[in-house]
Amino acid sequence: MTKTLAADRLENLWDDGRAAAMSESEKLLYRSNLLGSDKRVTNYGGGNTSAKVMETDPLTGEAVEVLWVKGSGGDIGSMGMDGFATLYMDRLRALKGRYRGLAHEDEMVGYLPHCTFGLNPRAASIDTPLHAYVPRRHVDHVHSDAIIAIAASVNSRALTAEIFGDDIGWLPWKKPGYELGLWLEKFATQNPQARGCVLESHGLFTWADDAKDCYLTTLEVINTAAEWLARRSAGKPVFGGVARPTLEPAQRREIAARLMPAIRGLISKDRHKVGHFDDQPAVLDFVGSQMLETLAPMGTSCPDHFLRTKIRPLVVDFDPARPDPDATIAGLARAAEDYRADYATYYDRCKHPDSPALRDPNAVVWLVPGVGMITFALDKATARISGEFYVNAINVMRGASAVSTYQGLPEQEAFDIEYWLLEEAKLQRMPKPKSLAGRVALVTGGAGGIGAATAERFLREGACVMLADIDQDALAGARQGLAARHGADAVRCVQMNVTDEHQVARAYAEMAVEFGGIDILVSNAGIASSAPVEDTSLAMWNKNMDILSTGYFLVSREAFRTFRTQDIGGAVIFVASKNGLAASPNASAYCTAKAAEIHLARCLALEGAEAGIRVNVVNPDAVLRGSRIWQGDWLDQRASTYGTDKEGLEEMYRQRSMLKRSVLPEDIAEAAYFLASDLSAKSTGNILNVDAGNVQAFTR
Repeated sequence: MTKTLAADRLENLWDDGRAAAMSESEKLLYRSNLLGSDKRVTNYGGGNTSAKVMETDPLTGEAVEVLWVKGSGGDIGSMGMDGFATLYMDRLRALKGRYRGLAHEDEMVGYLPHCTFGLNPRAASIDTPLHAYVPRRHVDHVHSDAIIAIAASVNSRALTAEIFGDDIGWLPWKKPGYELGLWLEKFATQNPQARGCVLESHGLFTWADDAKDCYLTTLEVINTAAEWLARRSAGKPVFGGVARPTLEPAQRREIAARLMPAIRGLISKDRHKVGHFDDQPAVLDFVGSQMLETLAPMGTSCPDHFLRTKIRPLVVDFDPARPDPDATIAGLARAAEDYRADYATYYDRCKHPDSPALRDPNAVVWLVPGVGMITFALDKATARISGEFYVNAINVMRGASAVSTYQGLPEQEAFDIEYWLLEEAKLQRMPKPKSLAGRVALVTGGAGGIGAATAERFLREGACVMLADIDQDALAGARQGLAARHGADAVRCVQMNVTDEHQVARAYAEMAVEFGGIDILVSNAGIASSAPVEDTSLAMWNKNMDILSTGYFLVSREAFRTFRTQDIGGAVIFVASKNGLAASPNASAYCTAKAAEIHLARCLALEGAEAGIRVNVVNPDAVLRGSRIWQGDWLDQRASTYGTDKEGLEEMYRQRSMLKRSVLPEDIAEAAYFLASDLSAKSTGNILNVDAGNVQAFTR
């Protein structure tokens, strides 16, 4: 990650030793990754970088000039070499002859594939002309908060001149595209002394003829702006001063946990959404400030911001001086409806005859005074990134309002970017959502074989998963492995004893803050014991009943409470056992508790049906591999009961089954996925045996 100097300035991280062995295109990637590693330079997916490099033409063998530029949809902080589009510069220059003027500039995007060098499949972005026509070999475009604070001020041109003189120029607002590329070329040609240009309400372009020089120029310009802002705003109250108190951290999370499932239910009627909570200092300064009601409705300025946040947030009616979450929750439905109506009016006011249809009108950003910011999107990563973009917008508003007057992008300009036909085409190219996209699952016993396999299956289908287990070390290991394969955004864990109702409630509160609520409960926590009835102690009996019956009740009760708050249905899957239907010798406590678990599921299926809550059971048998239950005493006891040793027990179970097959954790996970997904949308109160066939466990 990018380190910082004193006073929070960006540090030069360029390593001459590393760069010495790099080609020009590799230096471009190196520069890009360094710049993109700090959100104060540019936000995730924002900005782009380029280099004009001499390459060998694969057809003629001659040296040709090729533009390497970040491709469409990439992120300069995390991209690799395959993230760049490559285009012949002579063909890009020839495109000028095809340009028919501003009214037709969008058609120029269709010509870019004809300029591709090297059969590169990476699509070129709309910003390609802005890099191609600047008469310098290396170009950076970033969305630094410090720069945009100046660019979004009403007198941004005068401020730019005051700060940078003739070194950095200024261009008025213009939607990104071919025309802006020609503007930038004209400026750079007519001002050869300039090292870059501020684009009003947008961001910064810098350039040089050397990769390192370009990188250093970008850092220098951003640091100069940040230092100037710091001097000019020193001693001034942030956002006009404090208007509302900030609650303590634990209370903020408690309020967020109450609000997020209610909000999630209101905005997930058509497609499930996932939430993210942020209460960092910058957010708290804004939501508690005198200027909240003035600045929030003005909207964001940078196009990269409002494409992910919508142009305006929703400010929740909450008074941290007299917290009343029940009253706030009671008012959320009206607030959400008013926001949707306002958004639809904005659409009707600004739409063109060929505009795409109205998109989801729900708020993305919810600001809660004294508490923080809540964001919702179709997946966790997007919800988090949307929040990060709004933090960028907060930083911009903070800087601009301290030294000048902040201005958002004009409404029609914002609409024309949000509903840009080129942006719509990009959305239409996105892959079809996975079957559990937007769903949130809690898996108890999540560190064991069945729990981890179930989490893996859900994550592959796009769900977010909260792993719960009593074993902290095993839990951390399971999360680490799943996050490595599926990304850290989608996996959380919480230590929980299912027999402790306070721990259960806390786990659900954590899940609400981390993801916004719950859609799927897989109740899988378990133990097993084996003893003749005369040797079964009361403690053994109670432990089985506590974990396998009471524990399942407690986690289900809390799930039902959240399901009803959200009012978007839900799915509960109990991982029971063949022994809940078929008696087994020397296991009366275990078998009885499992039978109680199955009957609890039937009762819950009756209660939940009217609310769209489905409750079903998976009945495994003899899942030995990866199971912590089949370790230690239980394994020894069952081997003794059946007169075999540890090595022979799995073979004995396989031969005992009708199908003569072993049952694996992945088999149970597949059954849980079926019962959690819409594949079983019309099934509740069912028992699905996954036991390789056992006639005694037949349900009829």
